[in-house]
Amino acid sequence: MTEAGAVPTQELTEADWERLRATAADALELAYAPYSGYRVGAAALTEDGRTVRGCNVENASFGVTLCAECALVGQLHLGGGGRLTAFVCVGGDGRLIMPCGRCRQLLWEHHAPGMVLLTPAGVRGIEDVLPQAFGPGDLEA
Repeated sequence: MTEAGAVPTQELTEADWERLRATAADALELAYAPYSGYRVGAAALTEDGRTVRGCNVENASFGVTLCAECALVGQLHLGGGGRLTAFVCVGGDGRLIMPCGRCRQLLWEHHAPGMVLLTPAGVRGIEDVLPQAFGPGDLEA
């Protein structure tokens, strides 16, 4: 365990992943998707041991729809900020799904070193799902 009580990502057990996936599924139930009917829930662990979650929120003007990952990052900051260490995203029927490219970039911006994602292909590092990512370091002159 880390000093704040969080489980280091390399020590996540199947039970930890199941608990995180269940949290994402609970978030999915709160999604607002009256237009597509496609609800999404996401959940993540933070370096200090918190669990944050989010759901998608559609809008009649589809371009301003919020993905579940956007809501999750908002909750991260509302809870005091920090970095994400583990992430799960589920779609309408509770199956694992991958974040879209935009949301992978959003997760990159808020990841802790060693962040892992539970994907349909198994556990993958953030660098695997967004190789050669653009980040804050690219903005330095």
